[in-house]
Amino acid sequence: MSSAATSPAAAPRQGAFHRFWRAAKQLFFEVAGALFAFLGIVWLSVALRSWSRDIAHWLIAAAVAFAFLFFFFALSSFRRARKL
Repeated sequence: MSSAATSPAAAPRQGAFHRFWRAAKQLFFEVAGALFAFLGIVWLSVALRSWSRDIAHWLIAAAVAFAFLFFFFALSSFRRARKL
């Protein structure tokens, strides 16, 4: 049994600006997520290069920690874009 309040036809119409703003926010979060993922890959590359050159272990650990932090930011940004 469907009521008028729950039917899709009863939903208020969205204006063009609202649809544009939603798409712009989604695009922003997706681009931010891609940039964070790219930076995470760069930090992993730095960690791997440091590992092969026998750099101090705390520097390698710091690079890996930053990489995982950027991957977390990328994941949360993509999830937020998906929720919109």
